[in-house]
Amino acid sequence: MNPKPTRKRIAVVLAAAAVVSAGTVGAARALSGDDDAREHPIPASERDRAEQAALEETGGGTVTGTEIDDEESKYEVEVTLDDGHQVDVQLDEDFQVVGTDGDDGSDGSDD
Repeated sequence: MNPKPTRKRIAVVLAAAAVVSAGTVGAARALSGDDDAREHPIPASERDRAEQAALEETGGGTVTGTEIDDEESKYEVEVTLDDGHQVDVQLDEDFQVVGTDGDDGSDGSDD
C-alpha cells in the first residue's frame, strides 16, 4: 500500500527535517570550538570605561570589538592602531589593564 501524501504528512516530514537540520548545525558549531559563538559584547553601561582604558593603554587607535568574561579577563577590548595592527587589551573588573596581545604575537607594546 502506497499512502497518498497529504498536507499534514508533508508538514510533519518538513518539520522533522528542519529539527534534524537545526540540531546538526548547532552540534557542529558547538564541536568546532568556534570562539565567536561564545563571545558576548561588553554592556553599554561598562563599555565606555573599558574602551577609554584600552585606548589609554594603546596610545590611541580605534576600538573594533569588545567582549566580556572571556577566558583571559573580565573585559577584552580590541583596538586597531593607526598602522593597521590590532591589539587586544585585557582588563579586570576595575578596568585596570592586566595584559595586552598584538596580532603579530607581541605583547602590543612598541619595545
